[in-house]
Amino acid sequence: VLRQILDDGKSLGRPAGVLINGKTGEQADKFTVEPGKTYRLRISNVGIKNTLNFRIQGHTMKLVEIEGSHTMQNEYDSIDVHVGQSFSVLVTANQAPKDYYIVASTRFTRYSLNGTAVLHYSNGKAGLSGPIPPAPIGIAYSMNQFRSFRWNLTASAARPNPQGSYHYGNINITRTIRLANTMGYVNGKLRYAINGVSYKQARTPLKLADYYGMGSKVYNNQSIPDEPPKRKAITIQTAVVEGEYRTFIEIVFENLERSLQTYHLDGYSFFAVG
Repeated sequence: VLRQILDDGKSLGRPAGVLINGKTGEQADKFTVEPGKTYRLRISNVGIKNTLNFRIQGHTMKLVEIEGSHTMQNEYDSIDVHVGQSFSVLVTANQAPKDYYIVASTRFTRYSLNGTAVLHYSNGKAGLSGPIPPAPIGIAYSMNQFRSFRWNLTASAARPNPQGSYHYGNINITRTIRLANTMGYVNGKLRYAINGVSYKQARTPLKLADYYGMGSKVYNNQSIPDEPPKRKAITIQTAVVEGEYRTFIEIVFENLERSLQTYHLDGYSFFAVG
């Protein structure tokens, strides 16, 4: 259905709602906790459009992991979770025994949509009370929160490092790639592109093509330049950016569109520097 909307030249528009584990409202999930115990919650934004702010009424959350990496353990009242992101937090059941709202709501939009669930104390008799706790307002909160996230480099013992020891401030950058996202029309169909290329899924898995030495017949490793092209036209290709083994590449993401854009970085330990 969503693909047909784009093929008709229209944008996806606003979502119909926000769900927590597929439910919300009267059908919402109820998570039962024992007083005094601490629980790990794994929070993932599996939507395709909106940043979501996650919070639990009356409780703080201790951040312990982002995308598989241990973090310095700071406490937050709420956390902005962008599209494709996953966080682990520790929540201690240390409040009065009753029910509390668990809320996920849209951010950076003119509309506000909420998805709810319930944190239920096993010995609690009282139900939900009070208004749904509001989300923070503005971009500054999210930016400052992101700056407070710190990688815990001492957790889980030493990591094997094929390049030897180095200081993070002295990494030798061997290549810079600027990736700019745009939107436009191809034969009347709305398409989104990176450096002028809209990705087309290949019939053959890319790594399989590599294994059999047929990569050049399946994908184009020259289609995306290291700099955004001046031309605005969009082409559709199975695009691949190649890199050299054991080099450090700086990647710069540029969003010149009017809407928020989220890049999902998969398969590598990316380190955000600015």
